[in-house]
Amino acid sequence: MSTPESGKPVYNVKNPFIAKVKKAYDLSGAGAPKNTRHYEIDLEGGELEYTPGDSLAVQPTNDPVLVDDTLKALGFTGDEIVKHPKTTLEVPIRQALIEATLITEIDNKLIKAIIEKTGGNTALAGLLEPEKKEELKKYLWGRFVIDLLLENPTAKFEPQEFMLTQKKLNIRLYSISSSQKAHPKEVHLTIATVKYTSHGRERSGVASTFLAERITVGETLIPVFVNHGKGFRLPEPQEETPVIMIGPGTGIAPFRAFLEERKATAARGKAWLFFGEVNEATCFFYKDEFEAYVADGTLAKLTTAWSRDQAEKIYVQHKLLENSAEIYAWLEQGAIVYVCGDASRMAVDVDKALHSIIEKEGGKTPEEAVAYMAAFKDAKRYRRDVY
Repeated sequence: MSTPESGKPVYNVKNPFIAKVKKAYDLSGAGAPKNTRHYEIDLEGGELEYTPGDSLAVQPTNDPVLVDDTLKALGFTGDEIVKHPKTTLEVPIRQALIEATLITEIDNKLIKAIIEKTGGNTALAGLLEPEKKEELKKYLWGRFVIDLLLENPTAKFEPQEFMLTQKKLNIRLYSISSSQKAHPKEVHLTIATVKYTSHGRERSGVASTFLAERITVGETLIPVFVNHGKGFRLPEPQEETPVIMIGPGTGIAPFRAFLEERKATAARGKAWLFFGEVNEATCFFYKDEFEAYVADGTLAKLTTAWSRDQAEKIYVQHKLLENSAEIYAWLEQGAIVYVCGDASRMAVDVDKALHSIIEKEGGKTPEEAVAYMAAFKDAKRYRRDVY
């Protein structure tokens, strides 16, 4: 599959590049509250092109143990033949569940079927009513498909009937943490392995544990393609535009790519990185790289926030406020602010901090600060990759 203009292959969800992980290692130290890992994916043999700010789409597979437990709850052997959700093939249901079904999320079609099959004698009864939206969300939190099957043993399914109640297992997008100028035949990812316990069962993120636990470096084939970003881009290297990068946790990923790119292109504008995590001893990802960038001038400033290294919790927004005068000076010099990471809390808190800085250092009223920020966004100087 190729473009008529370039003749190069076009990789996408229907035609992914089949890659292998050439290297993987822990970024978090012993005793860290969560496991965060660095992956280097081999692009040899493909012509994938990416730019810092892009994401890599990874097609994972489900945990075979969870699939087997789900089959047991259904009363199936796993050999029953069903239609593959993503192809025209007919395959054993075990294969279909491993490759193509999102058994870690619950579709309303499954809830509806269970309500019907139990004659409404279920805790799910009534939860699909529009006014019960929040109640349903709360009930489903931390539950997988297997939980509903075990909680409703009288709801019996035929294999193909069950498949029609399931969501498809789709790609996962991860911010790329490398520059192709620094690594021409590789793409790097920075991923926290999702693990938690709920309703008495250990839970795992599908894609993060697929990479951390179910691949063999140099062997396992992984379908991937580049998802090109649009607004999350560096200024041209020859420009003097300052950049402020705010990326706690795995939000650091695109900024590692930015810094590799800036070094490779000898970018002229000054750069300031804000990074935060739980503690310095176990969670200072890429410490040596970032300190080397400070030493060689690629980074003008590196500011860190360790939330549990002292009695009071300190996050990146607190460090922004601590440096308010200098932040405002950079803004007045035309700086672009980049934010990557958690949308629900961190990005909201960073936004509030920026408003406070503009009010305080610019001597503005709250309304004037809002107007300043609106103009800042309109000028595309406030770029966010939050999720």
